[in-house]
Amino acid sequence: MNISEKTNKQLKNDFSLVLSGGGALGIAHLNIIRMLEKNRLKPKEVIGTSMGAILGACYALNYTDKEIYQFIQKFSNIFKWGKISFSQGSLLATDKIEELFYVLYGDKKISDADIRLKIVATDFNTSEAMVFDQSSDLRIKDAVLASMAIPGIFPPVKIADKYYVDGFIASNLPVEYADYEQLLASNVLGKNSFKPYQEKDYHFFGHTKAVIAMLERSVRLTMYNKAQESLRSHSNIVLIEPEVSDFKTYEFHKYEEILSKCSPE
Repeated sequence: MNISEKTNKQLKNDFSLVLSGGGALGIAHLNIIRMLEKNRLKPKEVIGTSMGAILGACYALNYTDKEIYQFIQKFSNIFKWGKISFSQGSLLATDKIEELFYVLYGDKKISDADIRLKIVATDFNTSEAMVFDQSSDLRIKDAVLASMAIPGIFPPVKIADKYYVDGFIASNLPVEYADYEQLLASNVLGKNSFKPYQEKDYHFFGHTKAVIAMLERSVRLTMYNKAQESLRSHSNIVLIEPEVSDFKTYEFHKYEEILSKCSPE
């Protein structure tokens, strides 16, 4: 996939790569990584929230797109091998996920990344964003686990006597933490993550799926609005909003469809 001459010229300068959260929709970030590799472009730093942090960490460790794809294949069963657990007010335990992250990242720290890496989580007491970076002296797997800890689904992650949850609460598209003036941002909860509202799509009174769909739409709209506020303060930004409106945030098993349909072209 080629990019425009204007975009290519913009990204020839030092730039930050920002990858948003968005559950399974974040799988589409792999197409951005593929685009960069094909056009021989390399960011100076990678900043990610939740799924963006997971794939961003892989990229910062110089994993190839094929290696990242293989990880996505394994990760696609996340809700199948998640053990039911109601401890700490969460639905699933993260033991198996931690094992997978250990295979993926080992004991490598954020400072070990080949590209400067920033992982965004949310302080569960203050609601403020916590940006784990090379000064944090923290293992990548721990920071990523905190960044994707969706409240109610996964338990908060304790790091240095503080509890952290999914970064989407504080900053789902963390462009404000970029150190470079030029940015490439991939927002899977952007304007292409929802379609025009039609009553018939939700016309199932008392139907659980319809209720969940309505709630998910509301979250996407909220995340879109929050991102718009952050983007207003950045003029030198290449923004990509993949077309993911046909997919749900929990549909990790549809990774092939997401990647085939959600090209940044």
